[in-house]
Amino acid sequence: MGCLLALLAGFFPRFALVLLWIFTNEVDQAYDSFWVPLAGLIFLPLTTLVYALTWAPVVGPDGFDWFLIVLAFLLDLSSYAGGARGRGRRD
Repeated sequence: MGCLLALLAGFFPRFALVLLWIFTNEVDQAYDSFWVPLAGLIFLPLTTLVYALTWAPVVGPDGFDWFLIVLAFLLDLSSYAGGARGRGRRD
């Protein structure tokens, strides 16, 4: 199941986050409210997914987990930048 989730997250992070949210309680444990993961699902899906997966019950993410979260954030931003750059070329 873990390999399938990793494959889905790489290609379809929103779909993987929805599956994680429906079939596990990882997202509910990592976030206090419903609105933060919903906003993450819309705007930063990979970052939201990685944060939910690396969150630990007592200490939260620490050490190498923060590196993974920042990397996911940069990948989310690069997808937006790549889309804006592609739209600029067509004009």
